[in-house]
Order: sequence, then structure tokens, then C-alpha cells
Amino acid sequence: MSIIDRILTIIITATLTSAVWIIAGGSLIKLAEDQTGEASMRPAEAQPSPEPSPTDGATARASNDTDLAKSDPVALDTDGSSSSESAPPGVLRIPVLNVRAADLSDTFLDERGGGNRLHEALDIMAPVGTSIVAAAPGTIERLFFSEAGGNTIYVRSTDRKTIHYYAHLDEYAEGLKEGQRIRRGQRLGTVGHSGNAEKDAPHLHFAILRTTADAEWWEPANAVNPYPLLVGR
Repeated sequence: MSIIDRILTIIITATLTSAVWIIAGGSLIKLAEDQTGEASMRPAEAQPSPEPSPTDGATARASNDTDLAKSDPVALDTDGSSSSESAPPGVLRIPVLNVRAADLSDTFLDERGGGNRLHEALDIMAPVGTSIVAAAPGTIERLFFSEAGGNTIYVRSTDRKTIHYYAHLDEYAEGLKEGQRIRRGQRLGTVGHSGNAEKDAPHLHFAILRTTADAEWWEPANAVNPYPLLVGR
């Protein structure tokens, strides 16, 4: 074999070897790309849901408690005498427990102070210690002791244009405080003879005062006779 033939043989062998490696390398590269592509197309594995923290639960419970507190104000008493009664708006309950309409007397125009003034209220007679209940819903605006009225309560109506005045109480219901919302029929205290009431004639002095929404509890107001409102006339 001549030198030329040997050179040609070497060249052909090298060419064939390179071609084989090129083809094999291309196949390997494509296989790797295919595997990478498959991996990139797989959906990400689902992450576990975060566990609720203790503060989240506490916040939810606090929110529920707040809603309940708004829709259900706490009663002064839990016995039957203090539970509210269903009634049409504006209807008053007789504010002394177990007193009937037939037991009431209209004392609104009775004279007081030796004829110098009118009573302008209703005296509801009852033994000392008899429960006094709210004639209508409202807010306790003032708990006040005076020489004339003794232990008194001023309750402003929900529209703020009426004040119900309870006087001569023996004592206030436990927990009663200014600013507290009350419901019709809630217990406010007990009948007595504090102030200038006769000791042998305990009673509740009950007055209704028409006022304005921005007037103070002590400002002059127009008295309304409670009698026809309590007996339904």
C-alpha cells in the first residue's frame, strides 16, 4: 500500500469516527432537553395549607362576642319580673310590679305645696320593696338624690325626646348605672318613701316629660299625664 492510500484510509476513518460521535452527541443532547422540558411542564407540588394561628381564632371569637353583645344587651335582672314584654311601640307598662290599671288613680292635676303648684305626675301606691320596672325602653341618663324626690331615676327614650322620671325609690336595682340601656319591663329598683314622701304611704312618683333631643335632663320640660297612657285610654 502506497503512502497516498494510507493517508486516504486515515482520513476516511477519522471522518467516520467524527460523524458517529456527532450523531451520538446530538441524540444525548435531545434526550436531555426532552427530560428537562417534561420537568418544567409538571405542575408544582401543592403546598400544605397554613395552620390557623391562635390569634386568628381569638379574633374570630372576639368578633362573634362583640356582635352578640350588640344585639343582646345584658338585663339588669334575670328573673321573670325583669324580662321585657312584647308590645306595640309607644305602649307603656305600669312601672310597679303586680299593679293593675284598675288600681291606679289619676293624680296628675292634684295640688301640691298648699295649692301653689300641680302634681303633674302619677303616684302609684305599693308596699316598700315592691319592684319598680321600666315603663318603656331607653337609657339611664341620671341617678340622682334630691330632698324632694329622694332616690330618683331619669330615663331618656330611644328618640331622646321623652324622659321618664321615677322618684321616692327605696333602693336601686343591683348594677344599675348611668348610660346603661334598659328594656321595657326591666327591674330598676324598689318602691320606698325616700325624699319628702310620707313614710306611711310608700309609692312610686312617676312622671313623663316631653323635651328635646339635645336638652339636659334637668332642664324644664312639658309634663304629660301618664294615667291615660298606662290604663289605655
